[in-house]
Amino acid sequence: MIAFLLAITVTASAGTLIIKKYQPQTVLLLAGLALFALTAVFFPAQSVLFKDVESSGWAGFDIFEFVHQIMSYRLAGLGLIIMAAGGFAKYMDHIGATQAMVNIGTRPLLRMQAPYVVLALGYAVGQVLNIFIPSAAGLAMLLLVTLYPTLVRLGVSKAAAAAMIGTTSVLDLGPASGTANLAAYTANMDVAIYFAQYQIPAALFIVPVICILTYFSAKYFDRRSGHTPEQDSTFGTVSEAQGSDSKTNIPAFYALLPILPLSMILIFSKLLIHQIELGVVTAMIIGAVLGLFCEMIRKRHELQAVFKGFMTFFQGMGQMFTSIISLIICAEFFAAGLTTIGAIDFMIGSAQSVGFGLFGMTLITCLLVAVTTILTGSGNAAFFSFAGLAPGVTASSIAGPVAILLPLQFTAGLARALSPVSGVIIAVSEAAGCSPIDIVKRTAIPLIGGLIMLFAYTALFIGLE
Repeated sequence: MIAFLLAITVTASAGTLIIKKYQPQTVLLLAGLALFALTAVFFPAQSVLFKDVESSGWAGFDIFEFVHQIMSYRLAGLGLIIMAAGGFAKYMDHIGATQAMVNIGTRPLLRMQAPYVVLALGYAVGQVLNIFIPSAAGLAMLLLVTLYPTLVRLGVSKAAAAAMIGTTSVLDLGPASGTANLAAYTANMDVAIYFAQYQIPAALFIVPVICILTYFSAKYFDRRSGHTPEQDSTFGTVSEAQGSDSKTNIPAFYALLPILPLSMILIFSKLLIHQIELGVVTAMIIGAVLGLFCEMIRKRHELQAVFKGFMTFFQGMGQMFTSIISLIICAEFFAAGLTTIGAIDFMIGSAQSVGFGLFGMTLITCLLVAVTTILTGSGNAAFFSFAGLAPGVTASSIAGPVAILLPLQFTAGLARALSPVSGVIIAVSEAAGCSPIDIVKRTAIPLIGGLIMLFAYTALFIGLE
């Protein structure tokens, strides 16, 4: 009990600092150090060693060796996967391939004349595009210069269009997603299997719910605000909205480049051609090099600039380490501190003694993730902090870690678009000229409906006890 109270005190202190906008990585690292130090001082019988690593002879050094070991195996495995995906996405954006894919993906919607139907379907299209464009803010900015002007011209209010765009990446689908890779890695399964066998079936239930509620919610709020859905021919066209500095003359086939790695990952996996296996990192490198060859042919008279432009791939990898991998390492160290001091075993035992079971534990953990995400605006920080606890929570269950990892991952993404301080919500609210609170009011109904469907699906199909 004492260990649990100490852990709660440290966790509450860390949460308070994060809410006050202190750097999450530093906060989680120091919180983890505090938990390990408390364990070494008050519970010396508890080991502070990383798995089978031998002791240095002093617990103080062993704690920092724990950080070293986490960095070593994360950078060599999951970290490299996420960095490669980030580098690929950055390079695809640099050469205009993501813009070409968004243009083609949204083109069918632009021909429809039913504004709120287009709005609802726009979410579904955006969620599919998110598989290939894993950055929530990046996808939102692309849709703001393509789909957003058309929606406003059709008669949808600016706030309604912006709110829909802010929700397009809430499920973080696909092998390029950092949270999806962490979930698959934690569940000890191939990310292609996690995507095809768990994410897609759940998304097929959740996406229609969000689409339908987006339709009715947008109409309700527009009517309540006095907005009349009349076509606005003065707002501007898509090309005008993109501005003079947008990428032009991009070949149409470039839209296929962002799809290539995912296609190869799914084809050469246990799902289809199981004799050949292709990893995420290899697929991303192949995709980036193919993009480089296309650029070399298209800009054969500017080869020096093309060669220099490929550095965007490595810059993207570096950015992923700075923003995502560092957060994973610090969050995992913090989670390890909670486990080492005995707080996790205490919570699991207490929950089981009052009859919560796995489903109750999942709901409680998802609630914690949702609250953390809404307060901090970062779904990654929340999910990375709790994902490592899943194997311990599900150790005695036949459902396995994915039973809690899937709802945790989706909850973090859904709650991100419910936070007025998240980057994507701030970006779309500025584009619409309204406050983030106004946007969150509009996203609340569709996303709460998505959360309800998520928990219903989890209980019925994942096999929670």
